[in-house]
Amino acid sequence: MAPSLEEPTMEEPTQVDFDAPLKAAPKLVAPEPEHCPGPESQAAGTADSCAGCPNQAICASAPKGPDPDIPLITARLASIKHKILVLSGKGGVGKSTFSTMLAHGFASNPSHTVGLMDTDICGPSIPKMMGVEDETIHVTAEGWEPVWVTENLGVMSVQFMLPNRDDAVIWRGAKKNGLIKKFLMDVVWDELDFLVVDTPPGTSDEHLSVNSYLKGAGVSGAVLVTTPQEVSLLDVRKEMDFCRKAGIRILGIVENMSGFVCPGCSHVSQIFKASTGGAKRLAEEEKIPFLGKVPLDPRIGQACDLGESFLEAWPDSPACEAIREVVRRVAVEVGFGGDVLGEGESS
Repeated sequence: MAPSLEEPTMEEPTQVDFDAPLKAAPKLVAPEPEHCPGPESQAAGTADSCAGCPNQAICASAPKGPDPDIPLITARLASIKHKILVLSGKGGVGKSTFSTMLAHGFASNPSHTVGLMDTDICGPSIPKMMGVEDETIHVTAEGWEPVWVTENLGVMSVQFMLPNRDDAVIWRGAKKNGLIKKFLMDVVWDELDFLVVDTPPGTSDEHLSVNSYLKGAGVSGAVLVTTPQEVSLLDVRKEMDFCRKAGIRILGIVENMSGFVCPGCSHVSQIFKASTGGAKRLAEEEKIPFLGKVPLDPRIGQACDLGESFLEAWPDSPACEAIREVVRRVAVEVGFGGDVLGEGESS
């Protein structure tokens, strides 16, 4: 039996501060004012900006304190060793593609068990890239079972719950938050070495939810994905600011689509010129690790369309070696000891 997206209607989205665990938002009778502290804030209903607000009595009487589901989420995820967020400030930088390759890289060592969670509620693409878009979630007495791509690589996505793969998910923030909570609280991951969490672009609802719900369980850190041009780096700087304000460790930054690899001769041409020094200079300026450059190879897109692992299909390509090196460096940053790729090399 597959779970349904037809859940009871959830309330309107609310502002959430970084230190307050998310809970069901109270039903408001008017839009939140510009300087609203947020209905879940300890100052809700009593702050100076609350005076005269139609929601004042509602916010003042809303439950405060920790979300009672946080301990359940923490217990559910206690057996996952490393939880890695993949973030980008804007769309189109290949973040979801990189997430799949990172997961495949970790899972290339058969001694590892890896999970990949797609929190892009409105634009889930992970199931297609992993070749499991026609699968559905099964519910057992213990909870929701992830879809297993291989024996040691499982996936969870809202796509598995849609009647049609082209159906749009038109939800406000609170309902998105509720589904992410269920992903974390109800999915039976069991013991994992790595859980890769693919997030949508930006710094809003989904990111706040994941951060708030995972605080108790612990987040190893975030990998930021960008392309070389300054217009992409501008948004990555905002993502860095989000991580610092939210207390998320930045594991490093990856420059994706860094040059074009000719499939015939393997020559690398610069398509997106790094006019301001690219991700490497940004990493130096911000004093964060630079994890590497991944060139643009058309076979990566082909592998995603076919639901194949690019690392297995084209193991000798320059892009594949670059991805392997990024996987090694991410493993080092999260404190993983040993040979993460199972190639007989120490990372």
